[in-house]
Amino acid sequence: MNPHNLSIEELKQTAAQVRRDIVRMVHAVNSGHPGGSLGCTDYFVSLYFRMMNYSTDFTMDGQGEDLFFLSNGHISPVWYSTLARAGFFDIKELATFRKLNSRLQGHPTTHEGLPGVRISSGSLGQGLSAALGAAQTKKLNKDKSLVYVLMGDGELEEGQIWEAAMYAAHHKVDNIIATVDRNGQQIDGSTEEVMSLGDLAAKFRAFGWHVLEADGNNFELLLPALEHAKAATGNGKPVIILMDTEMGYGVDFMMGSHKWHGVAPNDEQLEIALQQLAVESASDY
Repeated sequence: MNPHNLSIEELKQTAAQVRRDIVRMVHAVNSGHPGGSLGCTDYFVSLYFRMMNYSTDFTMDGQGEDLFFLSNGHISPVWYSTLARAGFFDIKELATFRKLNSRLQGHPTTHEGLPGVRISSGSLGQGLSAALGAAQTKKLNKDKSLVYVLMGDGELEEGQIWEAAMYAAHHKVDNIIATVDRNGQQIDGSTEEVMSLGDLAAKFRAFGWHVLEADGNNFELLLPALEHAKAATGNGKPVIILMDTEMGYGVDFMMGSHKWHGVAPNDEQLEIALQQLAVESASDY
């Protein structure tokens, strides 16, 4: 069972707190990736505080638990904050983000032994393949739990994604819920300018997937989509959610621009961001 199962109002408050963590983490070391992290916050909070079944007594194999894999590993700040707020490790450890000898490296890694992280990620295009391996392992073990994986839309320019998409449909890996963060931005500009992705829904349907679309910055719409995705598993097709988000969501001067893909706010910008991310009872680390 999910150890949290928060109400929508509680999810909104938790998301605001996670966003506060994100901007504070990247500001403290003047490095990191706030844009995509802020845009995907509601998704992470939905998974860890409502949708996924897991134990914070972390094991690498995760038998009997839902698993999550982050493919676009550069948005590690949102994952670290969510894991800490969900109880995987002490919230105070967020202050070590990107520092020497920290378990919270810029891209998630496994050799530091950070609870919640099962693969190193950040070399784009690999997360779907890893998640499919985990999903097939669960099938072999007769484990009815699900596997979730998040990818960026710019990441879909990697050929390995489409090899994995073909593989998943061919092998009827129907215990996986993949999600694409469709924010339309990547490091060099908009995805439309860099490499148009075309009709993603049609592409994934042609590859044999069950396709859903969702607003990733609205809990009232995102949660039903995740529930629909969960209900669609076990029917012989892999499931994917094309999730529309806005890069930098929650901080007005960061929203909708690729320029905040990997830039930290300065002191003044941090204060503005924190004012916009007010929480009833903030518990900053």
